Amino acid sequence: MASYNEISVANLSRLMGTPDCPVLLDVRINEDFDDDPRLIPGAYRHPFQTVTDLADDLHGKMVVIYCQKGLKISQGAAALLRNCGVQAEVLEGGQFGWRDAGYPMVDAQKVPTADTAGGTVWVTRQRPKIDRTACPWLIRRFIDPKAQILFVSASQVANVAERFDVTPFDIENVFWSHRGDHCTFDTMIQEFGISHAALDRLALVVRAADNNKHDLAPEAAGLLAASLGLSRMYRDDLEQLEAGMTLYDAFYRWARDATNEGHDWPATASKG
Repeated sequence: MASYNEISVANLSRLMGTPDCPVLLDVRINEDFDDDPRLIPGAYRHPFQTVTDLADDLHGKMVVIYCQKGLKISQGAAALLRNCGVQAEVLEGGQFGWRDAGYPMVDAQKVPTADTAGGTVWVTRQRPKIDRTACPWLIRRFIDPKAQILFVSASQVANVAERFDVTPFDIENVFWSHRGDHCTFDTMIQEFGISHAALDRLALVVRAADNNKHDLAPEAAGLLAASLGLSRMYRDDLEQLEAGMTLYDAFYRWARDATNEGHDWPATASKG
């Protein structure tokens, strides 16, 4: 059982992919990381020796720290942050515990290099609908919570990506794009190595809506309708994306927890 300053892998997995997921710090030494260069979804690496440098940015946030086994390095790093007033917990069992439980892990080699502010930067076409909202949601919930998304005119995506050294997605002839009848959302799940039942279920709905093949998933019509509604509500792409984040949070929780639940009317009358 996890101690008072630990969180179990099962409890962390329930927070994964949700707005309530804590900040995740991977403080493994380089040798341990090189042995298995995968990250728990949403985590970023930081040397344990200088973890207190992050204290100001982490105040008011829940933080979970992990090393390889959840022992001396993560325990010490978490204790140092707590002394700075940060709510820091240790992942019980560390990266090994998460790995051995069979939870998804991100191929760190596929994650673009962060900018000087510490986050990845992505660029795509303006006026997002399905894929260009689903992918930023996936990136921020499972890859890089600090990711920036740039929306520019379709003709300038490649030029902006080259000039500003950022990562293009959901345009033709780039790595992060459609492949056959699979959309960019599918590509990211596959390439990052984060496939699991809930995400795969959501991916089918996104694919069906993005390709206008609603026979693949009945929920696709609803996703399309809500996405088109958001595009009419917001002129600013970033404001629309923030609203879309909530939309995909809801669809993800449905995909994870509520696919067997229906709704009937009238409600069953109570007895007695």
